[in-house]
Amino acid sequence: MAGIKPTCRIKTEWAPKLAYAIGLITTDGNLSKDGRHMELTSKDLGQLKNFQKCLGIKVKIGYKTSGYSNKKYSRVQFGDINFYRFLISIGLMPAKTKIMGELNIPDKYFFDFLRGHFDGDGTFYSYFDPRWKSSYMFYTVFLSASKDHILWLRKTINSLLKIKGHINLHRGVYQLKYAKTESLIVLPKMYYNPNVICLRRKKLKVYKSLAKNLTNYADVVKLETTLP
Repeated sequence: MAGIKPTCRIKTEWAPKLAYAIGLITTDGNLSKDGRHMELTSKDLGQLKNFQKCLGIKVKIGYKTSGYSNKKYSRVQFGDINFYRFLISIGLMPAKTKIMGELNIPDKYFFDFLRGHFDGDGTFYSYFDPRWKSSYMFYTVFLSASKDHILWLRKTINSLLKIKGHINLHRGVYQLKYAKTESLIVLPKMYYNPNVICLRRKKLKVYKSLAKNLTNYADVVKLETTLP
């Protein structure tokens, strides 16, 4: 009996959009155990549209209800055996949340992947530190329930940018944090030109905050070309 013929709807040749989409899958995606189907869930409809654009797919956007909060979230589901196998080959897997480790992402496309990872499960926050006058602080944060994965993320960023960050565990989730000085190194790598695909509201939050509060001219110059 002939086996299932692999479908090849999605191109698996490395490119910025593919790397970004894999970042989203890594954080908000799920691989079915059937060896064929995948889904991406997000509270942001724009996220799913970006995802579809990156992979060149057009599927209906549906909704699912969270078993924890009873809230409805938008999602896309699709099947592609060839793409599924590609994701397995780079280190993704079903039920990956707590067991995922290193991923095989080419250095050339790592920061596109990292931008997708950030859009899927990252956060950026800022505040004035009351201990020092006019001390504006901010952090860029990447999240994962898997310790091995967050350690790999830190190791890879360090190898490419020579920044260390720090990791802490909060409510079962590992947080890889980069403070102000190191954020000013990693953020321009993620948003390396104004046209990179990204979650616009998150980019606006990051860059409006930086542009408004940075007082060091050199820091502003590093970021001004990527402002939307």
